[in-house]
Amino acid sequence: MERRGLLGMMFAAAGAGQAARGAESNDPNEWLPPGSITDVQGIKVGHHTLKTRPTGCTVILCEAGAVAGVDVRGSAPGTRETDLLNPINSVQEVQAIMLSGGSAYGLDTASGAMRYLEGIGKGYKVGAGVVPIVPAAILMDLGFGGDFKIRPTAEAGYQACLAASNGPVQQGNVGAGAGATIGKMFGRGTSMKAGIGSASIKVGDTGIVVAAIVAVNAVGDIVNPKTGKIVAGSRAAAKGVFRDSMAEIMKGSRVIVQNGANTTIGVVATNVAMEKVQVAKVASMAHDGFARAINPVHTPSDGDTIFALATGTLKGVKANHGMIGALAAEAMAQAIVRAATAAETVDGWPAARDWRA
Repeated sequence: MERRGLLGMMFAAAGAGQAARGAESNDPNEWLPPGSITDVQGIKVGHHTLKTRPTGCTVILCEAGAVAGVDVRGSAPGTRETDLLNPINSVQEVQAIMLSGGSAYGLDTASGAMRYLEGIGKGYKVGAGVVPIVPAAILMDLGFGGDFKIRPTAEAGYQACLAASNGPVQQGNVGAGAGATIGKMFGRGTSMKAGIGSASIKVGDTGIVVAAIVAVNAVGDIVNPKTGKIVAGSRAAAKGVFRDSMAEIMKGSRVIVQNGANTTIGVVATNVAMEKVQVAKVASMAHDGFARAINPVHTPSDGDTIFALATGTLKGVKANHGMIGALAAEAMAQAIVRAATAAETVDGWPAARDWRA
């Protein structure tokens, strides 16, 4: 297929998505196509959820290697191995991305993924061995309840790798989303449960897939980009009604937030081959998906981080990386809505499915 023809199809697909947003629906998921990030060939996902307290980790495995980039926008990030993803640095591929709860303690889960990958001989080759490259990001869920010292460890990361598969991704209160909450502008009493969500976009008959996975622990509300309506967030007194955090801020309502106690972390991926600098741009553009579905976002209380992966498993097809970035933003917005609507009520934090009822 000629490049011009492919780009035309991609623009047409994006335009169709915009047109679909005009319709109203009582079902916040009606506009979402089926699929998850494992629709990208070369990607596996595994969760490990602790049973003693709501927390856990999620690994995105690309054992054959994938070109990676990252973009950190929040002011309270917790990350590992992000510097090496700078396009000017020499490492070109990663073997996994780890998303975890547990605040900075959760970064240790990446060590478990390294142990798993070394065991199967995957990583940056050094002499007779390998050094697996596993960037990571964490969210803060230590205040969810239970023992503060219960948090994901290296063993949790290893177990997530053992559980990884290329099947449909389990969503909601699992893995890195197990302890995720949202709508926290006005304190715990009005906040809600969120979780982890995933989505994918298949571009016509080109074979191109762009997908996302995200653990949503935002201070802001979750908005359906199709309707502009809040689907989860800070609750009002009446059941089924939301305060609308931005409206409250504009009225001068007092905000009660704790810096560093939030964060939305995710990964976008495509099967298209791209260079490292192009993948970095895709990660940057994917943050538009955050802005469409979370309001407010990128605050001093959030550590918002997005990784991008290009597996290059689709052969013989080229695509403009700007269009891949636009689709990544769309997939990310879809995954965020899924993270909120797939969540289940836990320990006094109601989920959207119960608040609407």
